[in-house]
Amino acid sequence: NQKSVTVSKLSKEFNVTEETIRKDLQLLENEGILKRIYGGAYVEESVQGDVDVNLRENILVKDKEIIAEKCVPFVKDGDSIFLDASTTSYYIASKIMSHNITLITNSLKIASLVANSDTVKLLLIGGIYDKRSMSFLGKNAENDIQKYFVDKAFVSCRSVHLDFGITDSNEQQAEIRKIAFKHSHQTFLVVDHTKFNKTSFSFIADLSDIDEIVTNQPLSEAWVDRLKQEGINITAP
Repeated sequence: NQKSVTVSKLSKEFNVTEETIRKDLQLLENEGILKRIYGGAYVEESVQGDVDVNLRENILVKDKEIIAEKCVPFVKDGDSIFLDASTTSYYIASKIMSHNITLITNSLKIASLVANSDTVKLLLIGGIYDKRSMSFLGKNAENDIQKYFVDKAFVSCRSVHLDFGITDSNEQQAEIRKIAFKHSHQTFLVVDHTKFNKTSFSFIADLSDIDEIVTNQPLSEAWVDRLKQEGINITAP
């Protein structure tokens, strides 16, 4: 029902050892029901699968590091930046903390990370706190972000498709990301290779709404041709 689980929570709920839970999750992964990661597991193929942020941190860590490194040259001193509540944006935040920038985010994790930076002016979007994503969502958050415009927005998503554009599993996150795209002079979609050629529950934007895709692996010829047609730059290995 929740699309992701932690080993510790299951251990307490069923009153068994964590080792027993890990063995059960291994069996379920062998059957193709879920994907195991450090600390838990998640359902991979679900249009509404919204994975707990503490589990997402352990998915494709090296790939997110690659993407974050490739985003650093785009950030200049004096920029106003929006980072969404994705774990990829968290890695980006960790790389740009020494820049003299204004950073707007709805992510409590990112805000906590940069809170003690001497160079980052932090603006945290308010709203209803969502524990699973450790971010602020809802109408108050949407109204709050509407007040601001930024130089650059770095936004991730659950899925990106040649025909159906950029989509997300969480409707409220999708709304925040949609506004961020509209209120940014330059828009960056930061996605790893697993996000391509898939669709999720809620629409964020068309491909034509972004300026640059930053990813961790070379794209297929079909993607390269389409992005060139749309005038979208590609940053990839």
